[in-house]
Order: sequence, then structure tokens, then C-alpha cells
Amino acid sequence: MGTEASRTPREKAFAARRAGTRQQIMDAAVDLIADQGFTATSVDDIAAAAGVAKGSVYYNFGSKSDVFEAVLAGGLERLTSTLEAARAGLVGKEALVALIAELLEQIRNHPNFAKLLAAEVFRVGREWQETVGHIRAEVIEFYAVALAEARPGADVSLLAAAVFGATLVAGLEWLVFQPERSFDEVLAAVIALTDGL
Repeated sequence: MGTEASRTPREKAFAARRAGTRQQIMDAAVDLIADQGFTATSVDDIAAAAGVAKGSVYYNFGSKSDVFEAVLAGGLERLTSTLEAARAGLVGKEALVALIAELLEQIRNHPNFAKLLAAEVFRVGREWQETVGHIRAEVIEFYAVALAEARPGADVSLLAAAVFGATLVAGLEWLVFQPERSFDEVLAAVIALTDGL
């Protein structure tokens, strides 16, 4: 198929249906894998939850691992773009607070993706490890830049990972075990960890 402008209406409709089917499959996979884990989730489970034939999963992705890699890549790309927007025009501590707040917002809006991220970011030997590692580094770099601005000359590589990890864990703690807390309470708790910066 040609460029978007050169496609026929029929080709455009087919592309839109395919994109919709792919999204249905990815949404179903996120929910199932967050609930029961990657290994326990079958292609049959994903197809049933998405309301598509099993063959549609293979046609659109090739394998269960490919579905999961697409889920991770899409979610992490969304996360990097929202973090980039959150810190736009801010520096140092103000940028760091904006990044923490945005990550908590993303955890609240996409809790199943946050669970997957927490479970998969430190696993090794998975087919999608390169995808996770690359985008994880991009996300942590936002924190590293803000910390370097707040503390010129400091070695912020591990500190940035610590702030990102603390935010992710605090957000999941909030959603799973302390849902009665307000967003502002959780944000204040994470920011308190960075007060010495």
C-alpha cells in the first residue's frame, strides 16, 4: 500500500480496522498479563478477551511475545512523550516534581501497564529485554537531567533510577494497598524523598 494520501478509501478503511484490531488485542493482553502473568496467559486467552479469532492475533503480531513487546513499546513511548511534555520549560527541582507528578498520573490512568512495567523492567533473558532497556533508559534520562540541574556536578545516574523506581513503587502501593490516599498525599510522599536534593 502507498502513502496515506495515495490510498483508496477501501485501503484506508482496512488500515483503520487493522489498527483497531491490533489495539483491542494489546488492550486485552495488558489486562490479562497484569492479572495472571505472561506465562499463564495464552494466545487463546488474549483472543477471547479481545473478541477476535486466535488467527487474528497471529496475523497482527506473529506470537504472544510480539504482542507483549508491542504493548511494552507502545506504553513506554506514551510514557516518554508525557514525561517530555511535563518537564517542558522547567528545570531542576521544578522539573523533577513535574516528572514525579506525571509518572504518578500515568500509573493512575494505566495501572495494568504500570504493573507490567514494574514486573518486567528488571527481568533479564526475555525476548523484549532490549525494547524495555532502551525505553527505560530514555525515561530515566528525564530524571537524570532534572537532578543534574538541581545538583550540578553530582553523579545522578543511580539517583535518577532510584527516584523513578520510588515513584513507580509508591504509585503501585497507592493503587493496590492504599487507595484511600489522595493523589496529593502520594505526590508529597515521593517529593519528600527528594527534599535533600
